[in-house]
Amino acid sequence: MTDNDSRVHAAEPKTIDGETHGERASTTVSTDAEAREISTHEVCVLVPTLNEGATIGDVIDDFRTRGYPNVLVVDGGSTDDTKAVARDHGARVLVQSGEGKGQAVREAVPHIDAPYVLMLDGDGTYDPADAETMLEPLARGYDHVIGNRFADMDDDAMRALNGVGNRLINRSFRVIHGADYDDILSGYRAFTTDSFERLSLDSDGFTIETELAVECVKHGVDTAVVPVSYSARPAESETNLHPIADGGTIILALYSLAKTNNPLFYFGSLGTAGIAAGGAIASYVLWRWFQYGVGHEILALVSAAAILLGVQLLMFGVLSDMLVTLHREQRRRLEQITRNADVQGVESAHRSGHSHEFGTETESDGVTDSETAAETGSAAEPESEPKPDPSTDPTDATDHTVTSETDRRGE
Repeated sequence: MTDNDSRVHAAEPKTIDGETHGERASTTVSTDAEAREISTHEVCVLVPTLNEGATIGDVIDDFRTRGYPNVLVVDGGSTDDTKAVARDHGARVLVQSGEGKGQAVREAVPHIDAPYVLMLDGDGTYDPADAETMLEPLARGYDHVIGNRFADMDDDAMRALNGVGNRLINRSFRVIHGADYDDILSGYRAFTTDSFERLSLDSDGFTIETELAVECVKHGVDTAVVPVSYSARPAESETNLHPIADGGTIILALYSLAKTNNPLFYFGSLGTAGIAAGGAIASYVLWRWFQYGVGHEILALVSAAAILLGVQLLMFGVLSDMLVTLHREQRRRLEQITRNADVQGVESAHRSGHSHEFGTETESDGVTDSETAAETGSAAEPESEPKPDPSTDPTDATDHTVTSETDRRGE
């Protein structure tokens, strides 16, 4: 990429399967807004790694060839030559203090001074050629972009079990959190550093993508989804993902995060389960009573307690949902007020600057005009004859001399 080509321009809304992403329910920013140009020097390519020595060099070279000089590799304690290869290919290397991809991302972002971040895995499965596609929505005003791997995925890029798990998690996300992001587990992300600082993240492992998606919905971060290609992992590179263990962790995280984002679902599901369990036990007790005349007092108490607990959880879920809705509304109003205040401050400073310049010019013009008028007036005023001074008048001097002589003669 030449210097003239090393800029990213906004394009028309991307369309996948007949859906225009600019019109998705999960996005709120109009794509008709005037887009700005994003220089590649304003972008930091963030690559979390763990034993990716076989592929990280090619990933860095591809981005640097495309004009992205700022590449930050966050290493999680690789036992191979990942760090050395990354440094040799011109990337900055940061060794994370903890473990896990989530902790690596959270620790790396404060070290980034660029306004835009492009994050991807270092295993060579994501194509650096999609960088412009990922950055286009940011140029149009979005704050977070997710690359949809299912739009262009190699046949052998994902195992069947992983594919089923990904689709299950995406459907669960739509039901629980009410947003359709197509591929919330995608590791190809683009976001602004300002929007990242608004998110409350505490994930350490592979649940970071799930937490990012949930936090975007929770905080109203304008999010877009764009198609990207997804290739099979090279044979010499080994995966760090464990489908069963990590998949279960992601599902639990998805559900637990609903506690603060969708409390009605979280507490409502627990309450419904309690009522259902209590109802099932009560049905058994009644059946035994009517069928055989046998009573189960302890089971009856258990069923009553379960039903009461379920009802209380349902009520708590409704109240929590009302509080969360009110909190979101207040937060959005405060953010709007802050944005308006910032805009007014900039406009006021701009007007003040213009007024100062105008006042300085006016003052200079006034001084110049006064001096010019003074000079003109002095030149135009005719020279007047000096008035005679009585003390030096010759006539007065003669009279004075004559008077003195007469006085002496009289004496």
